[in-house]
Amino acid sequence: MPVTGGDIVYRTLIAAGVEHVFGIVSVHNIPIYDAILRSGGIKPIDVRHEQGALHAADGYARATGKLGVAITSTGPGATNGMTGLFEAGFASSPVLMITGQTETGDYGKGRGVLHEAEQQLPMLRTIARAVASPRRTEDIAGELSSVIRNIMTGRPQPGAIEIPVDLQYAEIEAPTVDILSGAAIEPEASAVQAAGECIAASSRRIIIAGGGVIRSGASQALVSLAELLGAPVFTTINGRGAIPEDHPLSAGAFTFQCRRAIENAETVIAIGTRFQSANTGNGALQLPGKLVHVDADPHMLGLNYRPEVAIAGDAGLTMAALMDAGNFERGDQAFTTSVLDAAEEMRQGIRERMGPDFEAIMDSIRAALPGTGHIVRDATIPAYVWGNSLIPILGPRTSHHSTSAAIGPGLPLAIGAAIGTGEKAVVIQGDGGFMLNLSELATAVQYQVPVIVCLFNDRGYGILRRIQSARFDGRMTGVDLATPDFVKLAEAMGMKGIRVKGREAFAPAFDEALNVPGPVLLDIDANSLARMKMGGG
Repeated sequence: MPVTGGDIVYRTLIAAGVEHVFGIVSVHNIPIYDAILRSGGIKPIDVRHEQGALHAADGYARATGKLGVAITSTGPGATNGMTGLFEAGFASSPVLMITGQTETGDYGKGRGVLHEAEQQLPMLRTIARAVASPRRTEDIAGELSSVIRNIMTGRPQPGAIEIPVDLQYAEIEAPTVDILSGAAIEPEASAVQAAGECIAASSRRIIIAGGGVIRSGASQALVSLAELLGAPVFTTINGRGAIPEDHPLSAGAFTFQCRRAIENAETVIAIGTRFQSANTGNGALQLPGKLVHVDADPHMLGLNYRPEVAIAGDAGLTMAALMDAGNFERGDQAFTTSVLDAAEEMRQGIRERMGPDFEAIMDSIRAALPGTGHIVRDATIPAYVWGNSLIPILGPRTSHHSTSAAIGPGLPLAIGAAIGTGEKAVVIQGDGGFMLNLSELATAVQYQVPVIVCLFNDRGYGILRRIQSARFDGRMTGVDLATPDFVKLAEAMGMKGIRVKGREAFAPAFDEALNVPGPVLLDIDANSLARMKMGGG
């Protein structure tokens, strides 16, 4: 029976296990949307901007471990989505953009047809690891499947495919659709043996776990390895939740401030991290002792720190192999205690810099939100001071942040995470960044997404205010913003808005928000809270 190119896209996504797609319908992707509507099994989420579509697909991928899919128009739709692809690349998130393209007869002719984007493919290549542009309807299934396999293999990365609209309408005999999942990368036995010998020769060990542990589904393996070695575990910002942060061996977030806690280690076991600058103070952090570095992407090994032993392999498979091969004794208990004590002292220092108001707010969020709920941070002062490092994360795939440090992804990331899991998602965001994607409030209302926006409102860009004040003799430019009445804005969108002034008002407002099935916005007057002290450590 003949099928359209749109049907082929749908069947390929179904074969890849896709259950939701995020996007905006347009004249250049209608056949794909029509195939989804006719066939069922995939729920389209109609966002308000393509950047929001990509960020939501990213949040969905991070929270579920599945492929996140966004569908855009060609030209302006695809360019709008580039920021979302950029963020997904930083976060090592498997996100696919499916975009339209002008008809094949117009492609490359420069006739100025609607949404003509002849350099769209090279543009996508600047960010996406795998891209495709089929020239025949018969090629759609194979090329789309190839892109999906690529971005889901090893260290995940975003991918993109442009499909000319006439190929989406064209009919051919139904092809065979086969998504062959990329196999997890097995570590070499010799590298595992060398790592085991290095670890066994030391007694003062620490583990640094990154996002690769979570993507591998290896959280339990990490806990087992830590308990076998008696080693404290730090997690990178992307790796938070890889070990529950209430576990006795959890040392919390790995940041530059950890330097005194780890300085006496003999062996550092780093698993599934490339040591992004946000964790290492732009590389200023020196790692002590010998480094055993495990990553699914061999290009990450030795990129920022020189390892004594490098293992290219899946985090879960590698930890299992280490535990099978190694003859380990538990590490120096006094050293482990000293690391955990130093890490706790560091956290208490951050709490002091936070001040009592933000400390109370943070503790209220953690006390009230179930451990399965998502905590999503935008690039804003509360995120940098406590959201990214201090608020306890109790499970994998529940902590998400703007990995590229872009402002604005917070709300759509949370929408994708909440839709993918059905769990509450709490957004920690500033008013400046929130304005970039505030239109996605309408998306949250339309689908009654259970997101709670904790909007820290200081009527401008607080971080940049502080930088300009310190560096430019108090001269400031572009940091004071005219902002709307966010409570009235939320109500106009059809959702509940709550005004919060002072720390005493936060906990009851947050409890009220938790009891609302759909989205809620808390407009928190940041200027009524005690000012946080930046820096330190």
